[in-house]
Amino acid sequence: FCLVSALLLGAVSSQFSPDPSSPSTFISDEGPCRIYNFGLSADCQGRQLDFVPWRQLPVTLESIDLSYNGLHVISAADFQNLPLLRILLLQFNNITHIANEAFKNNPLLEHLNIFNNSLHEIPASPLTSLLNLKELFMSNNLYRHATLADSFSKLVRLKVLSLGGPLVMGLKKNDFQPLKNIQLQAFAIKCSSNLSYYEPGSLEVIHTKQMGFDMAIDQRPNALHHMLRDLANKTLSAIQFRNLFEFTYYMGDEDIFLNLKDIIASQLIFHRGKFNENLLKMALLNLQVTPIKRLRLQYIDFARSPTFVDSGAGSSITELSLDNLDLWYISNPDVLRFDWRFTWFKKIKQLSIQYVYFSSVPCDSWAEMEGVELLDVSNNRLNDDVLYNKRCNYKGFMPNLLTFNLSTNELTSLEDISSLIKQFRKLQVLDLSNNKLGSAKQSRHCVWTQNITRFIAHHNYFSSEAFHCLPTTVSYLDLSDCNMDQLDLTYFKKATNLKILLLSGNKIKFIPSKWESPSLQFLALDGNSFGLISKASFQHMSQLSRLRAGNNPYHCTCELHAFVQDTITIGKVNLTDWPLNYRCYHPEPFLNTLISKYFPGKVACDIRLVIIISVATTAIVILIFVLICYIFDLPWYTKATYQIIQAKYRAHKENLAGDVGNFNYHAFISYSHSDADWVRDQLLPCLENNKNPYRLCIHERDFMPGKWIIDNIIENIESSRKVIFVLSRHFVNSEWCNYELYFAQQRAMGKTFSDVILVVKEPIDPSSLPSKYCKLKKMLSTKTYLEWPQQVNQQPFFWAQLRSVLGKPTMTREGTNSIRSRNSSGRFSVVEEKIPEVNKPLEGNKTDIQKSYYQTERGGQRIKIVLTEDKSANSTNVPDNI
Repeated sequence: FCLVSALLLGAVSSQFSPDPSSPSTFISDEGPCRIYNFGLSADCQGRQLDFVPWRQLPVTLESIDLSYNGLHVISAADFQNLPLLRILLLQFNNITHIANEAFKNNPLLEHLNIFNNSLHEIPASPLTSLLNLKELFMSNNLYRHATLADSFSKLVRLKVLSLGGPLVMGLKKNDFQPLKNIQLQAFAIKCSSNLSYYEPGSLEVIHTKQMGFDMAIDQRPNALHHMLRDLANKTLSAIQFRNLFEFTYYMGDEDIFLNLKDIIASQLIFHRGKFNENLLKMALLNLQVTPIKRLRLQYIDFARSPTFVDSGAGSSITELSLDNLDLWYISNPDVLRFDWRFTWFKKIKQLSIQYVYFSSVPCDSWAEMEGVELLDVSNNRLNDDVLYNKRCNYKGFMPNLLTFNLSTNELTSLEDISSLIKQFRKLQVLDLSNNKLGSAKQSRHCVWTQNITRFIAHHNYFSSEAFHCLPTTVSYLDLSDCNMDQLDLTYFKKATNLKILLLSGNKIKFIPSKWESPSLQFLALDGNSFGLISKASFQHMSQLSRLRAGNNPYHCTCELHAFVQDTITIGKVNLTDWPLNYRCYHPEPFLNTLISKYFPGKVACDIRLVIIISVATTAIVILIFVLICYIFDLPWYTKATYQIIQAKYRAHKENLAGDVGNFNYHAFISYSHSDADWVRDQLLPCLENNKNPYRLCIHERDFMPGKWIIDNIIENIESSRKVIFVLSRHFVNSEWCNYELYFAQQRAMGKTFSDVILVVKEPIDPSSLPSKYCKLKKMLSTKTYLEWPQQVNQQPFFWAQLRSVLGKPTMTREGTNSIRSRNSSGRFSVVEEKIPEVNKPLEGNKTDIQKSYYQTERGGQRIKIVLTEDKSANSTNVPDNI
């Protein structure tokens, strides 16, 4: 709107109201008014006041807003304590009276608004003292005349004046005489909807730049002759007629716009009112010969004239030359071709058609707009079929069109739009914002004119495939709020002239590292969904100087910190929305932390330091691991575990038919070779040679010939109900005893440690045992063991204890593995021969000679090794690890 539009609506005063919401200027909110702006302004708007709260108002006030209340009277005391008052807003109250001395103490008052009240008389006396008054709004009151008192002649500084009301029936020649020497910028007069009279010359004395009329001439159409004559030879920037015909359409034959040809003005506005073809034709015919270059019809109720006759001879509106023609909110789209032609658009430079909702665009309409440089058809609910008619030949159309605005419609096809405008050879700016464009299906084959430099398409629904349908000649591309989650990088390689790219408000999840755009200077990526950004993100944009990338869910990392520090320090790229719009979203401890206040540790961000620390830490861990292996003999345990797994696998393959539910032996005896004499001479006779003998397993007698030693150990331990360990210093030093102890421990893990019986043949200090005997240490510390007494009289009790631990002997499965014999020589002999089939144990002297058979392979041939022992010998030459 121009200034007179605001005058007639009483809306100009809003620009004088300081912002009361600013917390930095807040002073007090006590009482009905809010005092702010360091005590210079008071906001009392809409507080349902019926009197001015003058006791609360500080003397420092310069501005008071008392609009939209229920004030009835302005008394002399209301503003007497405000000598600095400059702005007073009293519009939209119910003021019926203003005291003569109401503004006596306000000589600095410059702006007074008493629009839309209930004053019955123009308050001339109260205004007498306001010699500095510049803007006075007092229309829409209940005055019955518009005559100004002589005191108005003293308001020489007055620039803006509105007066009148719905009860002013007409204007007289002397109504505005006091204003004849005052140069106004804007003047607006409101009269009754039923204008009764207008005396010629009433407006001759008015000197203003903008003139506004709010009056209906339905009953006095000829009054328009006199009004235009009074304005003749005046140089005006704008004239507005509001509700020129409010109730009826003009049906007369007389040309009431005849004197328009004498008006010198830049713009003519018709706001509201009823127009038909005849009236519009009268106005346009006279506009053809006036210097007026801008015409606006807004909120017009347009109708066809029943008496209008199309002679077929062509339009009479052929010479209408305008810089701007605005057709806004017209009720009937027929206004576009009111004389059944579009000829009146031929010499329009800037044509704006909004909220007209036309449903077709005939082919000839494009041909008639040959002079149009800017065409704005936004806000019309246009779809593809309405805009683009495939039967039309658009070649040569719109030869001078530079800017085409198709925003806020319902367009879906980029293909159809490109087909329409590819013939518009001079087109440079295309606005397609707020449509439904960007689907891959309707964005396949596009051919654009090569002159497009600005492509505006924000608030659409672009997919990455739609990039193939965008013009590559643009220097400005706006794809903000288009619901995009990824980009097509090939487009940016082709768009070599692209300098400004706006991608705000999309759903872009990451910034491609190979994004090339050599000419790009400004990039907007704010309000997307990516969380990572680094120095490598824009390395292929050599000309980039401004970046807007705030309001993204940033992951505060070293890369982000390095990017920010590098950008700020070097200064090559300016972050236009830094720092308030850059906040951490992840990790959670830094949520909503300003990135400018995020400082990660040096260790976390220095990769070289991280490598050094990592290598050192790894070396220490390896060293500790090796040390642990050495102290706790972990290789030995690993080796033993591997061997037991192998043995169990072999046993599984060879003895699937075995009875695992019974035991062959009551006990397996584990002992060192050095303790063999004690076992043979003491342990075996006491347990085997009695009324209820136990069946015991010892390796020298009962191991199966031909089997692996490890297999024999495991099998016989598994086949024995108990395991007896004869502990001595020699036991600790025996490798095979160590294996037997380990296997017994493994067996106990699946059963119970009550099957293990410890017999301490000679005292052993648990702390002196090697680390690999940790289980034995634990058993000696926590388990009751039997100790072999050296006194002979205590030995029977020892045997009784051992028998009780072993339990009552029961029948066992008959073994097939034992071979007992002993020769008279008492010596061991080793004989290598082929192994015959062994069917039963060898019989021999059980007390003199002991033979053991072992089986192995040599050179692919099975070999039997026979060991014989001579008890008379002082020692044997067989090592423990045979």
